[in-house]
Amino acid sequence: MNILVVVAVVAAFGLLRFRRANLLLWAIAWWAGIYVLLRFGFTIPIPASVISIYMGIVSLAILAYMSSSQERREEVSRPLIRLMTEKRYTALLAATAIAIPALAAANVYVKLNVPLEPPFFPRTIHPASPSEIRVHDKTIPIDAGDNPFRQLERSNPEEFRRHVENGRQVYYRNCVFCHGDNLGGNGMFAHALNPIPTNFADGQTLPNLSETFLFWRISKGGPGMPDEGAPWDTAMPAWEKFLKEEEMWDVILFLYDFTGQRPAVRALEAAHK
Repeated sequence: MNILVVVAVVAAFGLLRFRRANLLLWAIAWWAGIYVLLRFGFTIPIPASVISIYMGIVSLAILAYMSSSQERREEVSRPLIRLMTEKRYTALLAATAIAIPALAAANVYVKLNVPLEPPFFPRTIHPASPSEIRVHDKTIPIDAGDNPFRQLERSNPEEFRRHVENGRQVYYRNCVFCHGDNLGGNGMFAHALNPIPTNFADGQTLPNLSETFLFWRISKGGPGMPDEGAPWDTAMPAWEKFLKEEEMWDVILFLYDFTGQRPAVRALEAAHK
């Protein structure tokens, strides 16, 4: 959670309580506060389509509460009636009457003027990786690199299992929402994304990828996708902003361990076998 956003929302609610705000203001505050929390309160971004679904539910719940009794309906309607009938509010009423259609028109104008860009085809599902990347001010070789903890599988199995378990915890804290409980790309957010998240359990993906390739895709996410992989409209974040290097390597170990698959052998190694 983004603590600053949460504190700001709580502070706003505290101010409304101190000022003894009426029910209409509370309803507006709850709607706006929940939207702000969903939109800005999570370090891992929530897809816009999911936010729309949640806000639709919130809107219905607030309307149901406000209209649930005669007393509440009257409390909500009183400030609206004063706004429309008392002369001292004439300027505010006029501004509101102008602002609502103006905002709607501005929203339509912005959407109509989004520059159209033809999609780049053909999109490659697994684009070529760079030879190396920078993560946390450290150079990580992709073509010639290895998972630094893979060798523990033979040299120290107990320590290897510790890394796999840590990777499991990292996955189910962060990745499960899109990639799913069984790694099948069918998490709760998956249907809101295009293209859908990668299915790691299909038996075709992980065996064809090296662990360093996965580290590149995890650390750089959708924002780091090259042009040949476009369009890339998913919410896959650049996990280097949220996870430690070890956590990203560990989650890769977990992916292979959970599915019982093995990573692809680097071309250089294969040539010497």
